Amino acid sequence: METLALAEPSASLSVWALFWQAGWIVKMVMIGLLGASIWTWAIIIDKIIAYGRMRLALNRFEQTFWSGQSLEELYRTLSERNTTGMGSIFVAAMREWKKSFEKGARAPLGLQTRIDKAMDLALTREMERLEGRLGFLATIGSAAPFIGLFGTVVGIMTSFQAIAGSKSTSLAVVAPGIAEALLATAIGLLAAIPAVVAYNKLSSDAGKLAVRMEGFADEFSAILSRQIDEKVAQRA
Repeated sequence: METLALAEPSASLSVWALFWQAGWIVKMVMIGLLGASIWTWAIIIDKIIAYGRMRLALNRFEQTFWSGQSLEELYRTLSERNTTGMGSIFVAAMREWKKSFEKGARAPLGLQTRIDKAMDLALTREMERLEGRLGFLATIGSAAPFIGLFGTVVGIMTSFQAIAGSKSTSLAVVAPGIAEALLATAIGLLAAIPAVVAYNKLSSDAGKLAVRMEGFADEFSAILSRQIDEKVAQRA
């Protein structure tokens, strides 16, 4: 009989049983943290795929750009597509170039400034796309442990209430509330740890992609600057 009495509390300490035995506040905490964890993994997988595609797109564009193809031909090809990365920066610069010379631009310094601003805006849009939803990972990484701690506090309060109600400090009385509290903490860490690791890794990857695009923008700006000087010299 004593063996059976000890087996019942341990049997009721499964994860599923603890969830259903928990109070509605702790249940809401657990559900919220599980939802945040699922959304965190969805963002991580989406960003890994998106960054991989961006790397491939950058490699293909660089190969095409430095292959010796004329800028006009490359612009006509890319302007008909939905470009990303270096392609969008290139199209933005060439569009400003063509608009200015079609209107008879005579101030090379002003044209160079407008082209640089167009490329900066295109780069900013690309970075916003790359870094989108990374803020959610940072928020979950910093807030999830405290949310889980809130569930822990509520679970411990439940244990003290059970002790006061039964006037007993036996393990069978205290264990469910403590286990419930620890489960909330574990779920909080389950959501926070991947979010923190992924945020640091994805932020680093986004920074590397940004450096590549910034480098191309600087190189292309120098190329256009030389062509502007040549056109001004021809007009003179």
